[in-house]
Amino acid sequence: MLLHPLPWPTGKRLAASITFDVDADSLIRNARPDDGHLRLHPVTMGRYGPTVAVPRILDTWQRFGIRQTFFMPAWVMETYPATVEAILKGGHEIGHHSWRHEDPLGHSDDREAELFGRAMDTHVRMTGTKPRGYRAPVYNATPAIIGRLIDEGFLYDSSLMADEIPYLMRHPKGEIIELPPHWGADDWPPFAHFEEIGYLMPVRAPSDGIRAFQEEYAAMHAAGGFFMPVLHPFLTGRLARWAAMEAWLAPLVEAGDTWFAPLEEIAAHAARHRDLLRVDTIAEGDPA
Repeated sequence: MLLHPLPWPTGKRLAASITFDVDADSLIRNARPDDGHLRLHPVTMGRYGPTVAVPRILDTWQRFGIRQTFFMPAWVMETYPATVEAILKGGHEIGHHSWRHEDPLGHSDDREAELFGRAMDTHVRMTGTKPRGYRAPVYNATPAIIGRLIDEGFLYDSSLMADEIPYLMRHPKGEIIELPPHWGADDWPPFAHFEEIGYLMPVRAPSDGIRAFQEEYAAMHAAGGFFMPVLHPFLTGRLARWAAMEAWLAPLVEAGDTWFAPLEEIAAHAARHRDLLRVDTIAEGDPA
């Protein structure tokens, strides 16, 4: 049961967006700023994402006839411009995902604002438009970030977890649609093994790793909800894992009762049903 269900477009039982965070080698460069560029194992593991996995994923989306959402740090966009061009050519959305995957709490407010704006400039220059959505690195959005998104006219955020379907975040500066992620539909726990940045997960077989996504989808399908896995090309985009994902997704696309759409379209749909959305209030300032 969903406490605040939304009506979806005619003939669609639920909404879904298979989102990807294209972090590439920004992760190791942030974690090891002095020598990350010399650590070729994690650098090349990250590069695999935009150069090998993203083309594979885009080919699947083209054959399926769907458009989806990619979040990219602006540093990654500038480092891999051909990846940006390929994503845009397919009609997909690119969302704001920081400058170089930095933790918003790791800098002063002024420095964080500078990096956020620098990333905005890159988005406009490389895509021709301001991004409509934002996802914080490691979901670490702050009240200041939410306020900045509202000031900048963002339609939605996709970092916080107060519900399972789109909801409305209310902030002293205004309101914004939240499209909530969750670690249960993130590929980091089943697939990440990245010692250099402190993640040592027990890597699972492809079929075992995607089972969580399948069960999350099944529950959302039964309830008429919202399904949004958070995936990373260098993890789930590897050949065997993506083959398993594609084999599972193909019949879901063919069935036709799931609305596969970019997050900006799902957020716009939710905004048109604002009166049905649950409201979650985000305070700004010092804790009580």
